[in-house]
Amino acid sequence: MTQARKLKLIIYCLALAGSILYWIKVTFPRTSEIKQIPIQINTPKKDTSRLINAVAFCDSMKYNKEFVILIDLSGYSGSYRLFAVNLITNDTLLKGLVTHGHCKRSEGRIARFSNEIGSNCSSLGRYSIGQKYNGSFGIAYKMHGLDNTNRNAFERFIVLHSHSCIPDNEQEDDICESEGCPTVSPRTLAQLSKHLDASLLPVLVWIYAS
Repeated sequence: MTQARKLKLIIYCLALAGSILYWIKVTFPRTSEIKQIPIQINTPKKDTSRLINAVAFCDSMKYNKEFVILIDLSGYSGSYRLFAVNLITNDTLLKGLVTHGHCKRSEGRIARFSNEIGSNCSSLGRYSIGQKYNGSFGIAYKMHGLDNTNRNAFERFIVLHSHSCIPDNEQEDDICESEGCPTVSPRTLAQLSKHLDASLLPVLVWIYAS
């Protein structure tokens, strides 16, 4: 092979190698080069009057003010409706999806409410978190109704528990429904459990529809 042909071969190989490297860079960008697209989440504004009433209730009943669970069932079930808040600092500690009861109906995008035993509906009102136990859905917390609108909660076996049908994040579609229990995702329950298990005072759960 002549010197000229060797030179041409070398130039061809270098050009081919450069093309391959460029294709790899375009097709498989490094993690640091991937553009991060922020996820826009529309979080409902805090219900100031509800927070004030929750503070007054916790003060009068000596409940935990550093960890309160507020569940606003006025929205559709694919949106964030559960918020754990610190009433002292006014911080939102976590948020998650939560079910409402199906009320024995085949379709229920928006929650309906009842305190009747066997209704399978959600019940409005304030609750006290009770004993932790291991049930058919795994870790769960009993709930005691504190208002006339939810006095039958314990007899109705209304508990805070998780289910794999509940996603972690907001979505446009509805999520599954419960038989009246405020059911959350396993990840959300794990986060809630850290606070519930560490609390030395009773914890308030307030279910309402704004």
